[in-house]
Amino acid sequence: MSDRRIDLNSDVGEGFGAWTIGNDAALIPLLSSANIACGFHAGDPLVMEHTVGLAVAAGVAIGAHPGYPDLAGFGRRDLDMTAAELEAAIVYQVGALAAFARAAGSEIRHVKPHGALYNRAAIDPSVAEAIARSVRRLSRELILVGLAGSVMLDAGRAAGLSVAAEAFADRAYEPDGRLRPRRLPGAVHTDPETAAAQAVAIVRDCRVTAHDGSIVEVRADTICLHGDTPGSPAIARAVRIGLEAAGVAIAAPGRPGSVD
Repeated sequence: MSDRRIDLNSDVGEGFGAWTIGNDAALIPLLSSANIACGFHAGDPLVMEHTVGLAVAAGVAIGAHPGYPDLAGFGRRDLDMTAAELEAAIVYQVGALAAFARAAGSEIRHVKPHGALYNRAAIDPSVAEAIARSVRRLSRELILVGLAGSVMLDAGRAAGLSVAAEAFADRAYEPDGRLRPRRLPGAVHTDPETAAAQAVAIVRDCRVTAHDGSIVEVRADTICLHGDTPGSPAIARAVRIGLEAAGVAIAAPGRPGSVD
């Protein structure tokens, strides 16, 4: 058996009230980890509880996906929050999801910020440190997920947390290793085979081809695809097939074996 393994995660539970986003029921069984929205950028109590139930039934590791308090903007607009406000907001969101996980007989395993908060924390040490402090306050056993090579991972390590470097199957990269902004053309890969090829290149070769054709080195512990990307279950299936064909085992961090 190959000693190569990778976590396959997705951002899920992003419906709200009467609005449904993505097909979580089809997507979650294809993953090893699920990042569940916590009500600030998306999700609500019923959606959170339902999504936790889907993850538990599929044997998929549960992670909290906190974001800026920005339902109207889906958490993809940068907000000017003080460190104290940001820490409290993250503790509030992660604590809520942890309660649903406990009620379902499970627990959360990791925390991954969402959207604009994630991107800001990748380059802003003060925001990254606030996120790391909030996660440490909740539990030193939680894994902090951040963009590979980013200052968020540095902040997590400095706070004494385990970290997971993340790369993306369904997002285009810029030459500096950051994600191509969604407002620009070609930022999202909706073709399953394109996403699968990118995932395999990241895991097997530790590299990704940026939007301009240049090569970027990427070392990742987990690969993400987005639940709100059109056709996300088909993308996840293609990514999973591609990785397994390349001899890569798919498993949540710290958990032996792969998801059936």
